[in-house]
Amino acid sequence: MKATFQKYILNFKQASGTSRGILRTKETYFLFITKNGKRGVGECGLFRGLSIEDKPDYEEKLQWLCDNINLEKDFLLSEFKEFPSIQFGLEQALLSLKSKQPFELFPSVFTKGKESIPINGLIWMGSKDFMQQQIKDKLKSGFTTIKLKIGAIDFDTELDLLKSIRKEFTKEEIELRVDANGAFNPDNALEKLKRLSDFDLHSIEQPIKQGQWQEMARLCETTPLPIALDEELIGVFDVTKKEELLLTIKPQFIILKPSLIGGFKGSLEWIELADKMNIAWWITSALESNVGLNAITQFTHSLNVTMPQGLGTGGLFTNNFKCPLEINNGQIQYNSSKNWDFNLK
Repeated sequence: MKATFQKYILNFKQASGTSRGILRTKETYFLFITKNGKRGVGECGLFRGLSIEDKPDYEEKLQWLCDNINLEKDFLLSEFKEFPSIQFGLEQALLSLKSKQPFELFPSVFTKGKESIPINGLIWMGSKDFMQQQIKDKLKSGFTTIKLKIGAIDFDTELDLLKSIRKEFTKEEIELRVDANGAFNPDNALEKLKRLSDFDLHSIEQPIKQGQWQEMARLCETTPLPIALDEELIGVFDVTKKEELLLTIKPQFIILKPSLIGGFKGSLEWIELADKMNIAWWITSALESNVGLNAITQFTHSLNVTMPQGLGTGGLFTNNFKCPLEINNGQIQYNSSKNWDFNLK
């Protein structure tokens, strides 16, 4: 086998706000593995500023992988324990190489276009008017689960947005999730959760910054609103450490982003532990191109999920790749009559 990689910059259609700042571009890498004239492709979705692997030697690590691609897969995955997106890209590329179709990693009724996956509609941070317009657009598009990123604008303004939705739609009609991206302070987080709970929310993601296990455990124990761990899982590599985290914090949910937690293998480790502890979970993409989103979506379908997942970010970029994934009425599906146009320029 031979391997190469190529960097690619994804451009946002419009600047997208999070509590960590405004995103205009997203850096990613594609790993290509060739053998006997066949090519497999995987996406290493590096997330600058968030992932544990945001280090100067990222490309050097990718080159080392290419130089040593013929070593055993399990050894390579263990070598890249602290580079989860490279682990994920390698898993994808090897599956792609073996597959009859390079982008059909988990052949199923989903890839035949006969089943779809429910997803949430994502509302980006911004002015009240901008957020309201996004909400209207998502509801018009048939979404019944909406996730709002909060924590960047005035909290009372955010509460007003939630109040305006609840004036029109009950929790049975629209499921509301919020994502604080760690924006709250441990001293005032519980009070904010109490105010948010007035709006019949499904859950809140990462109310306080990761790494504060005892504070998060106290919140999860006393919260009036289910808490989902997100960033908290980043950088926790060993199974024993993962188990310790879940046993300590006892969250109501965990959220799995394969590019940030070690791909399929890393995600399955978290799922196995969560299932044992009766902790619910869902899977979310992390601003990958359609190559990574495709891999995550097919993997997610293979797990027989019923809860809405976080898989709808493929339409954010101006220079994404045309693919069979489509979003209709709050569901992501695979239109098997559409072809891929994976062309790196």
